[in-house]
Amino acid sequence: MDLEGEVPAAAAAAVANGLGGDEATPVPFSAEQLDVEAYAAQYSGRTRLARLIFIADRCGVEAMQLEALRMAYDEIKRGEDTQLHRDVALKINGRLGPRYGLDQAWADTVNRRAEQRKEKLENELNGYRTNLIKESIRMGYNDMGDFFYAHGQLSDAFKSYIRTRDYCTTSKHIVQMCMNVILVSIELGQFAHVSNYVSKAEQTPDLLDPIIVAKLRAAAGLAYLETKKYKLAARKFVDTGIELGNNYSEVIAPQDVAVYGALCALASFDRSDLKSKVIDNINFRNFLELVPEVRELVNDFYASRYGSCLGHLEKLKPNLLLDIHLHEHVETLYMDIRHKAIIQYTLPFISVDLNTMAAAFKTSVSLLEKELAALITANKIQARIDSHNKILYARHADQRNTTFQRVLQTGNEFERDVKSMLLRANLLKHDYTQRTGQRKM
Repeated sequence: MDLEGEVPAAAAAAVANGLGGDEATPVPFSAEQLDVEAYAAQYSGRTRLARLIFIADRCGVEAMQLEALRMAYDEIKRGEDTQLHRDVALKINGRLGPRYGLDQAWADTVNRRAEQRKEKLENELNGYRTNLIKESIRMGYNDMGDFFYAHGQLSDAFKSYIRTRDYCTTSKHIVQMCMNVILVSIELGQFAHVSNYVSKAEQTPDLLDPIIVAKLRAAAGLAYLETKKYKLAARKFVDTGIELGNNYSEVIAPQDVAVYGALCALASFDRSDLKSKVIDNINFRNFLELVPEVRELVNDFYASRYGSCLGHLEKLKPNLLLDIHLHEHVETLYMDIRHKAIIQYTLPFISVDLNTMAAAFKTSVSLLEKELAALITANKIQARIDSHNKILYARHADQRNTTFQRVLQTGNEFERDVKSMLLRANLLKHDYTQRTGQRKM
């Protein structure tokens, strides 16, 4: 049977354990800025492991790195992924003592038990397929998918979950299949599949449970975020129901919904959308209450307290750079938010003192001047800079002259139309019409 969107084995191997991609340059910052234990407690399953390993790879602070690896090691020993155990033990490299080294005996026991379990599941599935019992076949493929997922074989888990599609007989089965595929696709980084199966689940005829709806919106938001469609991502995150709670901790925490949604909204929404869809959105406000710093920076931005807003962003930045989904987008989002703040600051004024503006944005006049020049060149600000006197002059359109020109144009068009109508009336009055002559054969 052909599999839709089959994941290449090489790609699956690269990301199967949350270790895929090029090694990122560690970002140096104070270890006190992130409580690794409290952060990891928000998640469950493989995403907790992936996030801990990601922090260890990027933090650049040995104490935090070892803490993250220690927690990952302990978590892995409660599961069945022996390959991930080897990878983490290799990263620890004896720095946590003999207790946190490679436990070959444990790995051998788990692998032996896994082989027996796999053989049993395959035999059961073959029996179901022989008897052509659709529900049993579906459950058999689900069990195989769960088995592969638990052992870190994400590509095989993806294939098994996909195969259940042909044996789904109810809307509930289809939704379950979609949720399983979405979960594995997120971990594989295959976000095209995430968007595809979110749509499939939403198109089921039966009314979906509010928790499922919230999960689908959060997953769709992640997919849009990864493809840098920040406005669409913001819409999905701010529409995510509070029913999500901790019910999707294997993928995302409610605090993440607040952070991702707020940053994407600040970078892409205009003021009216920011007010109606974020600040006045009672549902999303419940998420923002979980992260007071983000709530404050949104309010500061809307209230034009740009210095305070950008200050909150800088404090959050080190932690955001350690977020497995957001790290690649932090610089882009921050730049977009800063540019929007500069544009909104200049809009109401005919002239702006650059010294006053630099103080408001907590930057130097020379750096601000460069930013303004870039925005003017990009045609995002209609203004010119008096570099000698350090003043920005807005190029507001001359409304009076524009109105006169529009009136003159309207008058000319009216005169032309009246003359045309008078000409037609006179032609009809004097019966001056051209008739087609009879064609001679």
